[in-house]
Amino acid sequence: MKLSPIKPKRISDQVFDQIRDLILRGNLEPGERIMSERELATAFDVSRASVREAINKLTMMGFLEQRQGRGTFVCLPAPEEKNALVVAMKGKSLSIEELLEVRIGLECNATYLAAERATEKDIYLMEQSTATLEKSTKEGVTNAEADVAFHMAIAYATRNSLHVQIMRDLYEYLAVSIEEYQRHRLEAATKMAEIAQEHTQITDLIKKHDRERAFQAMFRHLSFALDFMKSGDSPA
Repeated sequence: MKLSPIKPKRISDQVFDQIRDLILRGNLEPGERIMSERELATAFDVSRASVREAINKLTMMGFLEQRQGRGTFVCLPAPEEKNALVVAMKGKSLSIEELLEVRIGLECNATYLAAERATEKDIYLMEQSTATLEKSTKEGVTNAEADVAFHMAIAYATRNSLHVQIMRDLYEYLAVSIEEYQRHRLEAATKMAEIAQEHTQITDLIKKHDRERAFQAMFRHLSFALDFMKSGDSPA
């Protein structure tokens, strides 16, 4: 067995990782302006050169966009010309039902992996997004951002970069479809509060590292949504 020496992680890479994580987890929203290079350097307690290198890398990868004279902004979802999924779907009508059918395959497997690999921070972010959704539900309003943040937290917990990229490409469709679904749940007899309850159950199973039951819980969660949107219960 050949071992390689452990090398310390470059500061710019650590800055890159933290900003990328904030974007992927939904803490930095699409179109949001991030702190200036000077502010980031102060917040991270690193040199501006390290911050600049991280930002350049994030820009090259499509996470950020630098606008002359205005600052640096989050680019999620990816610009249309860089998003293969958007290009493929251009001119086609994608229904919420079709998207849910795809999500069942993607996200049930993601939940299985998350139950194996999720960190305490991943769990915390799932719980926070669910708490935010619960608050909105009590106020009688939809909150697609909190719902999307929950599913993105699970995606990130897979530690599978390809899965995260696919979910990033789906982001725009995901946000619109979840907003529509929540609106129907509010208008129908089925209470939207059950969505947050299902999120809590999934999170608890991930926390317990119960892969099979977490998989099944996500399957029930998304399958109910699919059946609901297909049924006459939906106002659509």
